[in-house]
Amino acid sequence: MGLWADRVVPRLTDKALGNDEIGQFRAVACSGLHGRVLEIGFGSGLNLPHYPPEVTSVSAVEPADLGWALSEKRRGRSSVPVERAGLDGQRLDAPDASYDGVLSTFTLCTIPDAVAALAEVRRVLRPGGAFHFLEHGRAPDDNVVAWQRRLEPVQRRVFAGCHLTRDVPALVGAAGLDVTMLEQSYLPGPRIGRPWSYGYLGRAVRPV
Repeated sequence: MGLWADRVVPRLTDKALGNDEIGQFRAVACSGLHGRVLEIGFGSGLNLPHYPPEVTSVSAVEPADLGWALSEKRRGRSSVPVERAGLDGQRLDAPDASYDGVLSTFTLCTIPDAVAALAEVRRVLRPGGAFHFLEHGRAPDDNVVAWQRRLEPVQRRVFAGCHLTRDVPALVGAAGLDVTMLEQSYLPGPRIGRPWSYGYLGRAVRPV
């Protein structure tokens, strides 16, 4: 992935997405998870404090060795057992219908093939299982979208492939998951940050 992506981006992500305001959204995203959970883009473990007690285990998919290392203290403090279960959300090493829930936070923007990743999410979810997501992406305002398109090539180079213009709910629905809850808004911050801050908080279920 390169020195910048491997050694710098995980630290930047840990700092930028580890504040209390984002933590409140993480708590909502994790609400309702239970049983065996797969988290794609585990990163530095910022979701761990928000897992409900009904979660019995977490399988973490995380490509960055530094991200996994940064999560060590959070994993040590967590009552939920966590195992590293793979490096690539596009190709999950798990049997069909093997998880009660899947979680993704600020991950679908960076996965090169989000369509393949969501197909894998659907495959490993048991029927009736839920995909919980907190992501950023395409804004509803034309002027913001225009800036997202201008900035996206630089964004992808600087932040390990991060896209600004992905329509996450549309991608989730196209993967054959039924969106049952969705909140959309700009995340807290100044207006100048809007190309980066349009967020989707939602839940989608694999049909029975």
